[in-house]
Parts: sequence; structure tokens; C-alpha cells
Amino acid sequence: MTRDSSASSLIVGGAASSPRAPLPTLPPLALYIHIPWCVRKCPYCDFNSHTASPVLPEQEYVDALLADLDQDLHAVYGREISSIFFGGGTPSLFSAEALGRLLAGVEQRIPFADDIEITLEANPGTFEQEKFVAYRKLGINRLSIGIQSFQQEKLKALGRIHNGDEAVRAAGMARQAGFDNFNLDLMHGLPDQSLDDALSDLRQAIELNPTHISWYQLTLEPNTVFWNQPPVLPEDDTLWDIQEAGQALLAEHGYAQYEVSAYAQAGRPARHNLNYWSFGDFIGIGAGAHGKLSHPDGRIVRTWKTRLPKDYLNPVKSFQAGEKALTNDEMPFEFLMNALRLTAGVESRLYPQRTGLSLQSLAEGRAAAEQSGLLQVEPSRLAATERGQLFLNDLLQQFLN
Repeated sequence: MTRDSSASSLIVGGAASSPRAPLPTLPPLALYIHIPWCVRKCPYCDFNSHTASPVLPEQEYVDALLADLDQDLHAVYGREISSIFFGGGTPSLFSAEALGRLLAGVEQRIPFADDIEITLEANPGTFEQEKFVAYRKLGINRLSIGIQSFQQEKLKALGRIHNGDEAVRAAGMARQAGFDNFNLDLMHGLPDQSLDDALSDLRQAIELNPTHISWYQLTLEPNTVFWNQPPVLPEDDTLWDIQEAGQALLAEHGYAQYEVSAYAQAGRPARHNLNYWSFGDFIGIGAGAHGKLSHPDGRIVRTWKTRLPKDYLNPVKSFQAGEKALTNDEMPFEFLMNALRLTAGVESRLYPQRTGLSLQSLAEGRAAAEQSGLLQVEPSRLAATERGQLFLNDLLQQFLN
């Protein structure tokens, strides 16, 4: 899942005095399902993941997920789900039987769109041909495969459980199992990585012909092993060379960048990702899952669930750990923090449709951002310039008091 950010303490100029209108239509609705277990916790990972025991509590966890969903149903009555994303952790540790029971239970509660996209995150070390054929038969129609690198020394430094050959075989097995739509997750800026190393990884990924490549720079996050014991990472000049050369290589092979770290073949961007970045709605179920739901009266509420699996499975504890209704002051920043990550931005009219606020509430910040060369001067769109994409935090600062 994409990293969740909170702007709860940020004040946006001009928004406090703007009345919020009822939403004319509700945005598309997605479902995020968090499976929190991994074979081993990677030293760079700050997601809510936990080392799996030899026997996973599949039945109990599926029961809990459906009970968790039941408690959110009142807020989405009459709506359908356009996409589902199984994130983790490593969701592919769960059996097809468990995921099938879960999907059947979800569909009994909320109707699926006819063309629903259902994505499952998987790691090469968990690939079994028979299991993935069964996943495809369940209606899961997209995979996101966590490769990170094809080079053994880099995989070892990252704490990954697979090797390069297994990574290559995983893509082939995905296609043989019937998945014609899959993403490869790849990192750059790895410990002691050269430009040639990074481009070699990208060339290998492109050769496997995925429909989508997530290519992003390794960052050191708090509460990780790498934060406390930092590895030696490439110099800034090398990182810049990798970024420029990698983007050119992806474009040359038909992978268009549509988001900061997402590249897709024509017509193949991840629907779940697009919904997230365009300020769509999503239910979040599972340990530590986050959600965001809009209401016809204009309220937009973010929720987060109990983080530790043992607490999530404890029947005396609540699934929901907290919720927050976004204020008028917070709304512009929350919207732009997402929308401006898209390289093409969004149509300006989406802002009042998704927030209930007028475009005038952005006027002062918009003028300053355009003048500084960070925001495109285009009345019908809200989109960062190339410079604004490189300095996104500076761009967003233009909308703060």
C-alpha cells in the first residue's frame, strides 16, 4: 500500500472561511485489505508487518476481517467497489482457500463493479504455481510482485528471502498462472549501488514485460533497522544520474510515468492507485489499515484500525483505533498532497467535487505556486510543473499559512 500521511496539524490559507457544500456525487470506492505477516521483516520496511509463525491464523483472521468490514458497512450503503488491494506484509502467504472465503464474504456485503480490479501483493519467495493458478480462479486479476532487485548482493543487503533467479521465475509463473496484468516493485539508491547496477535491474525488469513497474528510491525510515544502523547509500550525484537515466530507459520502452514512482504501459495504470491519488474513497480493513470515506453531507472521515495482530484478533478489543473528520482548513492540503503526485495532475473541477470547497479557497496559494514555477499555469487543471514534481514539498508549502 502507498504510505499514509497525515496533515492534521496543517492550516491552509483561505480555506477556513470557505463554506463546504454537500458533495454532488461520491467518489469511486475501493477496499484495502491488510495481511500483516511476512516470512521475515526487512531492515528497510516501516509498514505494519510482523514475522509469521509456522502456522498462520487464517480462519480467525478472515473472520475478523469480515467482522471489521461489517462495522464499516453503514457508511457505504448502496455503493459498489471498483478495486480491491491485498497489501502487507505478504498476502501471498495466505492460502487460496482463505482468500476465496474472504472475497466471497466481501461480495455478499458490497457489490463488485463488473470490471473490478483485484490486486494481490506477492513476494518471489512465496510463489507456488498451483497456488497462483488458484488465486487467478478466485477473480484476483492483478499481481504486485516485490522484486526490489535482481542482484544477489543487493537482495542480501535488503534482507530479502529470494534470489535473482527466483525473481525472474516469479514473473514467468505469474503469466503462466493467467495473470496478464502485473506490477514489478523495484528499488534504486540501494547500498553501494552504481548507475550501471540500477540500470541493469531496470533492464531485467523491462525484459520480463510487466504491465506496470513501481520504481522508487530507498529511503531510511524511522523505526527500522536501517534507520538505527544506516547502510552506505549512493551520493546525491549518483542518485540524480540514476533517476534521470532510469526514467529515460522506462520511457524508451513504453512505460509512461503517471505518478512519482509509478510507470505503466498504455492503458495499464493501477486503478487502485489512481483512485487513491485522485482523492477517491477506500475502506481499510485489517491490522493497521487506514481508510477514507466521504459522506453526502460533505464530511470526509479518515479511519485507522488496531495495529498489532494479537490486538486485532482479540474479541474484547475494538477493530477501530481512531477516526478523524477533516476540517475545511485541512482539506486543500489533503487533496493536493495526493493529486499533485500524479504527473498529469487532475482536472480543477475535481477539487470542489471531492472536497465540497470552492476553487477560490486555493486562489492565493495557486497564484504563488504558479509564480514560483512549481504549478502549471492552466486554469482547467491542477498539475505540478517538472520542477514542481522534483520539489513537491516546496510546492505544497505554497498552500500553507
